[in-house]
Amino acid sequence: MERSDLGGRQQGPIWHRKPCPAARRGVIVNIIHSVKGYHSKTIRFLNVAFDSSGDSLLVGDYQGNIYVFDLSGNRFNLVQRTMQPCTALAFNLRRKTEFLVALADYSIKCFDTETKELVSWMRGHDSSVSSISVHGSGRYAITTSTDTAQLWDLDTFQRRRKLNVRQSVGIQKVFFLPLSNTILSCFKDNSVFAWEFDTFHCKYQLPTPVEGSVLLYKVFAVTRDGRIFVAGGKSNHLHLWCLESKQLIRIIQMPAKVQAVRHLEFLPDSFDGGSNQVLGVLSQDNIMRFINIETCKLLFDIGSHEEGISTAAISPNGRYIASVMEDGSLNLYSVQSLTPEGNKPPPPVFKVVEDWSKCTSEPNKLTRVASGMSEWPWKSKRSKIQTRLLKLQVNTSLQNKENELPGRLNKKRLQSLLKGFGEYPAKYRMFVWRSLLQLPENHLAFSSLIDKGTHSAFVNIQNEYPIKSRKLLRVLQRTLSALAHWSAIFAETPYIPLLAFPFVKLFQNNQLICFEVVATVVVNFCQHWFEYFPNPPVNVLSMMENVLAHHDKQLLQHLIKHNVTSQVYAWPLLETLFSEVLTREEWLKVFDNIFSNHPSYFLMVVVAYIVCSRAPLLHCNQMADFEEAYHLMEATPLDIHPQRMLDDFIPLTKGQYPVFNKYPKFILDYQTQERERIRQDEIEYLRERQLAHELEAKTQEQKAEDEAWYQKQALLREAEEQRRKMLLEEEEKLAEQRQRLAAVKKELKVKELQFLDASRRRFLKYQQDQHQMELQRLDDEIARKASMRDQEAAATIQDIEVRWMELESQRQLFEQHLIKDQEAVTKEMKEEVDAHRRKVDLEDHLLQRLMEIDKEEKQKAQIVAEENAAKAEQKRIDTDWRLQALHKLRREDQDREKRYEEIAKLLHDNRVKEAELLKAMREAEEQKWEEVIQKKAQLEEEQKAAAAANEHRKQFLEDRMNDAELAEKLQREDDYFGEHIERHCDLKARRTERGVELQQVPRTGNICLNDFSASESSSHMSLDRRRGLACQERELMAEVRRLRQKLISQSRSRHPPTRFPATKWIP
Repeated sequence: MERSDLGGRQQGPIWHRKPCPAARRGVIVNIIHSVKGYHSKTIRFLNVAFDSSGDSLLVGDYQGNIYVFDLSGNRFNLVQRTMQPCTALAFNLRRKTEFLVALADYSIKCFDTETKELVSWMRGHDSSVSSISVHGSGRYAITTSTDTAQLWDLDTFQRRRKLNVRQSVGIQKVFFLPLSNTILSCFKDNSVFAWEFDTFHCKYQLPTPVEGSVLLYKVFAVTRDGRIFVAGGKSNHLHLWCLESKQLIRIIQMPAKVQAVRHLEFLPDSFDGGSNQVLGVLSQDNIMRFINIETCKLLFDIGSHEEGISTAAISPNGRYIASVMEDGSLNLYSVQSLTPEGNKPPPPVFKVVEDWSKCTSEPNKLTRVASGMSEWPWKSKRSKIQTRLLKLQVNTSLQNKENELPGRLNKKRLQSLLKGFGEYPAKYRMFVWRSLLQLPENHLAFSSLIDKGTHSAFVNIQNEYPIKSRKLLRVLQRTLSALAHWSAIFAETPYIPLLAFPFVKLFQNNQLICFEVVATVVVNFCQHWFEYFPNPPVNVLSMMENVLAHHDKQLLQHLIKHNVTSQVYAWPLLETLFSEVLTREEWLKVFDNIFSNHPSYFLMVVVAYIVCSRAPLLHCNQMADFEEAYHLMEATPLDIHPQRMLDDFIPLTKGQYPVFNKYPKFILDYQTQERERIRQDEIEYLRERQLAHELEAKTQEQKAEDEAWYQKQALLREAEEQRRKMLLEEEEKLAEQRQRLAAVKKELKVKELQFLDASRRRFLKYQQDQHQMELQRLDDEIARKASMRDQEAAATIQDIEVRWMELESQRQLFEQHLIKDQEAVTKEMKEEVDAHRRKVDLEDHLLQRLMEIDKEEKQKAQIVAEENAAKAEQKRIDTDWRLQALHKLRREDQDREKRYEEIAKLLHDNRVKEAELLKAMREAEEQKWEEVIQKKAQLEEEQKAAAAANEHRKQFLEDRMNDAELAEKLQREDDYFGEHIERHCDLKARRTERGVELQQVPRTGNICLNDFSASESSSHMSLDRRRGLACQERELMAEVRRLRQKLISQSRSRHPPTRFPATKWIP
């Protein structure tokens, strides 16, 4: 036994020299994984699983390392490090390089052995996964834990179904039955349910056994054909169930050493057809015993008390057993070395005396073996067979050699055995067939045929023969390709797949034997079939008609009468080798007889089937029905016997296969040329169709690109709309901020204007108070003067001289008062002018300040704009891919600038209109001032007329001496009031001119609208205030005139004039 230590290697050979499994109880190699360091230790292996071919092994250890062992290539490879222990493995998926591993964190992961990458990660279990069962197609998997079982689709790695149970019940195992769409679920209460995979309907439930309360099922196993179900648990009993009849057929009691069963698994056999007979039972003593479930005999065991087995797995091809030992190592066993007796042929029933003289001289060496049969079932035939056997005993040694077969078998004895039992034992049938056909097993020649690859005639065989099993389809394709490479006729023969398929299905695990069996059948049992190619073998069918005419002429005439030829009733049976009319067991029995006789027996079987068509062979189970072919073989005359036309059985030659050219070569060449021409036409058509598909694909691709471009443009538009919305939102926010700022500014302006208005109001109030005081003083003065005039008038009546002197003194005093009043008025007017100038200077300063603030804001905005432009330029240089977006943004900015220019233009137009309005207001004011000037001119004319009237009055006073002093006083008063009016008019004119100059001050275009509106409102307020003062002055002058008229009327009433001048008074 060789020991292999993986150590820290990630890949390398498994063993360094060819192992000899027979050295120590069949162990090929013992594999350990040790880690060297400060504390050296051995990492335990936990789980093991084979792939579907049985030549690769998947192993997981305690640290989560997953290894793949290629047993045929003697290589191992570390494919994954999961960093946590694995609880279950599966390596028989549809994609051969993928495998499933269940981890300690209750998850299932799928990895690839070639890329070593994670393919998928499946979650859904709440406890550790104990088993993984994969469907035969490799597309689905069932993972089982104690509380649930989940079905996964391995193409999408999505969970399709979930099986939940009560916690009190619990799940033992859920798995697929082989070669079927049935799911078997086993629970802790010994209940077993079968479910239909497609519909998930419950098909049946196994009845609870009598000992169900004693034996609690823990472990389970099913044969490869899905017929026998075995269950075991904490007992030394095993229950065998037949899933077809749903009945408990047997209870097997293990040796007394076995107290509990930990693992069950059947040992596959290539020649048992899936009905496995050998069962491996791992018990609590860590020994795995292999028993035959039919004979209940212990065949062999592996493991011991010192080297116990923890778990084990058997390869699907039945060659290897991989077991994880109790010490954490991995043992690989060879099944062939464990069962040397299993591969030997059965002991011969008859012994042949090879040397008659030696046998007579030494009678003690002659062995007689009983056949085990009490009597022959057909006494009439028995004498014939015995007679023929006796004749064979006296034949020459050459005939004995012809009857000798490989494996120490004798053909005549096999024929006798076959006639006695009707069939060969199922266990040794394949061995007997290989011996009868004398297969050469030319490995090199077969490898050369296989290396030529798949023949062009069978590339698309799956379209014509849709076989569910991909493995079976692949073996059929390789076998047919090898036949076509061996002889070109088989590539053109349409029925060759039907002929080869039964043998392919039977020998699918050994392709060499399958090919040689088919080739032997074609060479020997299909003689003269291809001479009339592509037509059916007319010569062979004619031989069969002759045989049928001899034995059942009435049936032949009946068939001829109804135009039923041998191509209808015989040729379908020949080209399918009875595979479409017989069951598997019946077909095997038929070919047991065919392979044991002359090739002409095959034709006799067809004729016998036709003769026995009244009782179809499908329902025939007795030997007498097959004896009809033997009867035809013996009773047919030699002139019509097919044996005369057919050669004897010739096995395939060793080394190289014989040349098969028994067919019309010119027809095959013509068909080959035609097929090649059709193939070339088809290639041209396929090329044109490929071009069309490529054009269509390019069109679709271009369409997809266009669609993607449109989608991208739509996304860009959406992004642009989003950005535009963001910009609009930002602009709205900025506008709101500006509005808030403008509101704050407006509030400040309003407060400032309110402050200025309050100051103006205080100043106006002060002016009004001053005017009121002046008017009061004037009223007092006028009243005092009126009283003085009254006093003077009364005094003048008494004393003219005294009156004159008093008037003179009064005049002088009045002049002084007038001078003082004029000086006071001049001083007040100067103060008013100075205050107005200061106010105008303050307004000019405020206006200049506003202009400077506006200019600073404009400079700041310009600096910010320049900085933004520089940043945008730098960003454009750094990010060229955003050039288009920036152009679009710039165009938007230009559009926005245009809109701003339009807004500015509108503002400018508003300013022009406002200027025109101001101009119109100024024109209206000028017109009013012109009216004022006209009125002033009119006033001057009136003053002139008043002067003329004064002249007349002076003359009148001169004429009237008594009224002289009164006329002089009135003259002085008129001069005083005229000068006072002129001064007020001049002051008003100067104020108006000053206001016009202020209004004509040029304004910059950058002054904000709020400032312009503020200055305009202030100008309107000053005009209103001036108009109010003018109205007050007019009212004051009107009151003065009324007082004058009152005084004059009083004076006139005292002294009525003798005449009036030709003048009039204008108020």
